[in-house]
Amino acid sequence: MYHIIPISKVKKEIAVPGDKSISHRALLISSLARGKTKIINFLNSQDTLATLKCLRMLNVEIKYTKRKNEAEVNSRGPLFDISGKVKLNAQESGTTIRLLSGILVAQKFSSLLESKGSLRKRPMKRITYPLRLMGGKIKGKIKDKEEYPPLEIDPTDFLLGINYKLPQASAQVKSAIMFASLFSKGKTKIVEPQHSRDHTERMLRLFGAKLKKVSKSITIEKSKLASPGEIFIPSDISSASFFIALGLLLKDSEILIRNVGLNPTRSGFLKVLKRMGANIKVFNRKNYFEPYGDVLAKSSQLKGVEVEEKEIPLMIDELPILMVCASFAKGRTIIKGLRELKVKETDRLSSMVYNLKKAGVDIKATTYKGDNWKVEILGKRKINSVKFRSFSDHRTAMSLIVFGMASQKSFYLDDVTCIDKSFPDFIPIINSLYG
Repeated sequence: MYHIIPISKVKKEIAVPGDKSISHRALLISSLARGKTKIINFLNSQDTLATLKCLRMLNVEIKYTKRKNEAEVNSRGPLFDISGKVKLNAQESGTTIRLLSGILVAQKFSSLLESKGSLRKRPMKRITYPLRLMGGKIKGKIKDKEEYPPLEIDPTDFLLGINYKLPQASAQVKSAIMFASLFSKGKTKIVEPQHSRDHTERMLRLFGAKLKKVSKSITIEKSKLASPGEIFIPSDISSASFFIALGLLLKDSEILIRNVGLNPTRSGFLKVLKRMGANIKVFNRKNYFEPYGDVLAKSSQLKGVEVEEKEIPLMIDELPILMVCASFAKGRTIIKGLRELKVKETDRLSSMVYNLKKAGVDIKATTYKGDNWKVEILGKRKINSVKFRSFSDHRTAMSLIVFGMASQKSFYLDDVTCIDKSFPDFIPIINSLYG
């Protein structure tokens, strides 16, 4: 049981670890480019290490120095040197299983992609279907017309480019298709209904892939990748979001976070907060292949706003902490388009509503437009000191810790080990704020 201790104010400069999404992609794309790639500020987390271990099982040479947060990938090229069938385990990392699938369908050996915990219940047809359209031999465990891990993959004679319109915006799905397209005959065109995070497109361009992007349309074809030699990974804005929120919610406080990723397709959280009246400033912008800079969050009186469905893909991981911010805002906040929260590591929509309602927040989730969801939050209610449940979800747990600290009351949380999935340094950084 973790004790959430209230804190009155904070004036601190902190650093958060490297971006999780970019760390995954740096390993995977480096493994497809012959030669050495040094990855600086690599994130040490359960999810990113799952990708690293899978690549090592595929005979990719990777040197990882935890003390320096550096990884060096020495690749022999895009086709892995494997004989026979290989068994890989993505653990609980959805990014690992989905992105790696796009690479494995092009290999000359069979593979079994296993998982554990909540990932066994996450839908995979969204990637297996388009990969099969390309000629990939991939299938999951079928249940109620959906497919789930483990994924069975067998070699195919060749892959073909396709024209594919994504049913819903998904960086993981489009990335799996783009990876398979690097090995395919002809061009692949992917059309998104809304913009989603574009880390894969940016990094593939850095490595010399034949890729063009116009608005929501991506065209990519078979490419021989060349390593840039070195990659710096900015700090994860999703990890920074918890401390941005804390700086806004506490009185007489400010928190400065260095080298935060400022990718426009991850900017939804900051844009919504500014509409809510947040005092957020960005300094020292750097135009790398992934833009980054320093973010300063100061005490603010937030107001309720309406968040539209089209904004959700640009802030999907920050939605739990946004619900926390809305709980302290003046007036009503409505967030639409939350279908994807139902199929994350846990049902994040239900987990946040359960806990915030228990603490006295006026919050309710309802369906609209068939199977889509929205949440309504009326801030500034009386807060009750309660025991929270993390539901073994890292973002739920971190969001509730911030809620408790800002509520000026004592809370307990059943489990914090799940936080290691994405942000093992979270609790040590939290502890440093009380000094």
